[in-house]
This record gives sequence, C-alpha cells and structure tokens, in this order.
Amino acid sequence: MQRLSSRDPGFDAAFRRLVRDRRESGEDVARDVSLILKDVALRGDAALAELTQRFDGHSLASNENWRIAPEACAEAFEDLNPDLRAALELAAQRIRAYHEAQKPVDRDETDATGVRLGARWRAVDAAGLYVPGGRAAYPSSLLMNAIPAKVAGVGRLVVCTPTPKGVVNPLVLAAAHLAGVDEVWRIGGAQAVAAMAYGTRRIQPVDVITGPGNAWVAEAKRQLYGVVGIDMVAGPSEILVIADGANDPEWIAADLLSQAEHDPAAQSILITDDPVFADTVADRIGVELALLPTARTAAASWNEHGVIIEVADLGAEAPALANALAAEHVEIACADPQALFAQIRHAGSVFLGRHTPEAIGDYVAGPNHVLPTGRRARFSSGLSVLDFMKRTSFIELDEAALRAIGPAAIALAEAEGLPAHARSVETRLGI
Repeated sequence: MQRLSSRDPGFDAAFRRLVRDRRESGEDVARDVSLILKDVALRGDAALAELTQRFDGHSLASNENWRIAPEACAEAFEDLNPDLRAALELAAQRIRAYHEAQKPVDRDETDATGVRLGARWRAVDAAGLYVPGGRAAYPSSLLMNAIPAKVAGVGRLVVCTPTPKGVVNPLVLAAAHLAGVDEVWRIGGAQAVAAMAYGTRRIQPVDVITGPGNAWVAEAKRQLYGVVGIDMVAGPSEILVIADGANDPEWIAADLLSQAEHDPAAQSILITDDPVFADTVADRIGVELALLPTARTAAASWNEHGVIIEVADLGAEAPALANALAAEHVEIACADPQALFAQIRHAGSVFLGRHTPEAIGDYVAGPNHVLPTGRRARFSSGLSVLDFMKRTSFIELDEAALRAIGPAAIALAEAEGLPAHARSVETRLGI
C-alpha cells in the first residue's frame, strides 16, 4: 500500500504517477484477442466449439450443450431461497424504475421560417450481454445490463456466459428469467464477443454489446467497436473514498475492500485530512482481510495498488485530486458531502454521506453499476437506456421554407467547392 501526503515536497510528482498508472491489458492480450476474433469470423461455430473446450473445459459437441433453455432459467428463479428471490426482485424493480426515467423524448417542432425539425428515438433491434463466469459470476450485473435494454425497447436480448466444466450459475439463470432475456448461450471469453458481433450459423449477430468481463473480453469489445456498438472499454474496478476523521474506521476499511475483492488489479484509494484516522483505517484493513473469504484477492489488490493520501484541508484539496483521478466510484463520507460533491466534475458514480456505501449502488439503489474506469469518467458515463437506443433526426421544408434558407445553403456549398450540392437547391428554387 502506498502512503502519500500533500505536505511532502515530492507529492505532486508521486500523485502524477498515480494518475498515469495503467492497470489494464497490454500488447500480448491485444494480439491474442485479434487471433481469436479472426478465427471466429472465419470458422464460426467450429471455432467457438474448439475455444470453449480449450478455455472452459465445456464440450459443445451436442446441440443441447450450446444453449440454456428458458425453462431452465425459470426453474432456477423458482428454486431460489425466498429471501434471495425477494432481494433480486427488489433490485430489478429499483433498477427498472430508475432507468424508465432516462427514456428520451422525441422532438417535432416547426421554427419561425417554417422548417419542420425533430428527432426520433428508437431502440436497436438486438443487444448482446456478456455475463462473466468463474470468479465474477454476478446476477446483479445481468440485471444492470438487461433491464435498461428492455426499458429501451430492444426486441432481442442475447446473453453469452461461460460455464466452466459445464457448471451453470443458477443465480445468473434466475436473473436472466427475471429480466426477460431471450437467449442464453454457454460461451465465454473474447470468442463470445466475436460471435455476438459477427454472428455464426447458430448465433445471429447483435447491434450492441455490453457487460463486464476480463481483460480479453474488454479488448475484444474495443477491437470490435464499429462492427457493433459497445458500452465502454472497462478496466479493473476502482473506488475513491473521501473521508474525515469522524467516520468509523471499520466502515471505511470495509468500503475500500469492497472493490479490492473484485480483482488483484482493482484499486482502492482513501483521501483524508486526519493522519490518526488514516493509521487506524490502515490497521483495520488488516483485521478486515483476516475475516474475508476473498482475502487473497483483496490483499493482493490493496498491497499492490491501495493508496492513502493525507491532505491538510479536505474541502480545499480533495476535489481537485478526485477530478484528476476521475474514479469509477467516489464515496464522500464527511459532515457536508454536498459541498464537496458540488466540486466533483469527473466520477462514474458518487455516494454521498456516511451511510451510503458503494455496495448499495452495486445492487439495489437503482442507478447503473456499469461505470467508466481508468479515468474515462472524464469523458464518458455509466451504462444507461441511451446505450441501447439511437437518435434519427428529420427535416421537412415546404417551398416557402426552402426559399427562406436555401440561398444560404447555396452560398456555403459554392464556397466549399461542391457545385452539385448547390445545384440540388438551385433547381428547386428555379435559379
């Protein structure tokens, strides 16, 4: 774990290194993914079968092994512990309500010159959702991806999820049933992203691919952007906690580890103006790690990438540091969180107050937990209904409207050296 203080002479240089640090895939991953994508594009289902056997130990030799039937998803949902089923339903209800409010409104208006202008929003025809298996098999992620797609009006919703050694995660199946997923394919990795993008004999292509995954999945989405739309290129998870000394150090230690347990490459950062509190949190993290079944992953993340930053004045210094980091998750645990929040310009999602742990946002708050990482919050936002929709503008002129604005179009077309553009307007105006 790294310890920095804004009072130290070398702080600015150390903080710049922290901001520039990249914890994402390198050239070897990009090269391997490129080969996988080309293989699936060339050989389709045969490539999927070979790669699934190699990476997941799951055979696609028989037709039944490719897909998980809707009936199996419904059965998994019904077999859930009642309390867990109620929790999943509560999460789905809150996620749906929040995203319903995001739906854009069509525009249709006529301006003073008589030109009719507007925009029409429509959902994509089909969306593909990647749902990780193994360590990161999270039904909450399926809900966060599938429900906005359904709210948007996507007609066909496809899930690809690996089933290592043929083992199916029943919680993922239950979430697929609850969200109304149409197809569930037992395929993972970069090859699954390729199958959804290019299509194969068995799997019809989609228009947009969303969902978290490992470095190979993220790289596959990056390379296939343009063939399909994607939500974002996601890297390891991260959390920034801005906390004063009045917090319970046990709470803050738990918050920092809530992201560290995702991945050894995840990053947890604490900014505080209380050195004693910083020491206590650091000590408490050791205690919390001893209690966690995920301690191996969380400890690797905290020891390699964890950071505690001490500042002299939380209100004066923390916002600028937070904006430079542009973290995926930002907790503001202090007496007046709103004052700091007003100065935060770059963050994936912000959690205000001492009683708002980031984990609430992962499950039941409502806003999407698919968020930009790696400082991409400077220019991008979390997953929303809009990721599954596109806007088509429209224009309508009558003769009077064309006479009002057409001459300006002619002048600009001629200035750009595009006489056919000018001519298409001139002929209508009788010029």
